[in-house]
Amino acid sequence: MQIPKPTDDDKILFRALIPNAPAVEVKPMFGNLGAFVNGNMFAGLFGSSVGVRILDETSRAELAAAEGASPFGPPERPMAGYVSLPLTWVTAPELAAPWIEMAMAQVGALPAKVAKPKRAKNSQTLIRLSGRDLLVEVHRSASRVDQGRF
Repeated sequence: MQIPKPTDDDKILFRALIPNAPAVEVKPMFGNLGAFVNGNMFAGLFGSSVGVRILDETSRAELAAAEGASPFGPPERPMAGYVSLPLTWVTAPELAAPWIEMAMAQVGALPAKVAKPKRAKNSQTLIRLSGRDLLVEVHRSASRVDQGRF
């Protein structure tokens, strides 16, 4: 699957469309951008396509029926619940803004995502056994221990 890369102009336009709110964060995702509210993604940039997550099925169907709207994400596996805004709307904030604000409001009502704890890095410990030095490496999964002569 080839992931399209957005241009710098695409990224600037996307950031301009996203509301500046305290709970909103724009983060890079696989070379593209995602907009999150309380840790949940509500809009994304996939190449030059801006997609929004509309939870209400009636509203999502209305947006999907708009001329130029399409499924969001890779053609072989579009993201469920997301619709790409028509490309002409990206440069017309008055058309895109209501859908982006609706997505932010609907997704913002979901429970906040809790950040997963960071996994510990591999660690090495030097152990002396019967006059021999052994370097023991404990892997993140802690399911195996590699021993090597030091």
